[in-house]
Amino acid sequence: MTTQKLARMANQIADFFRSYPEQQAITGIRDHIAAFWTPHMRDALLADLERGEGKLDLLVTKALQTFRTAESPIEKQIAGPEQLGQLESDAG
Repeated sequence: MTTQKLARMANQIADFFRSYPEQQAITGIRDHIAAFWTPHMRDALLADLERGEGKLDLLVTKALQTFRTAESPIEKQIAGPEQLGQLESDAG
């Protein structure tokens, strides 16, 4: 996949989140890329950003700048009780 296509896809994600407050949009873009893009796709887009190539939306650029320190949103969902604490159920 070309970096042009990756940039276009990332900009489409930014278009979706544009109506959100800026920080929520940045987090949403970062979480989407972390959860659904392959490591190769993420690395290619980050390399493109570092080279200053591509036409990335400003929201995508801000999201990628926080990406290296981000946790995967998937791992947040699959964390066990030792990480989340005991969950209580109201089911019967």
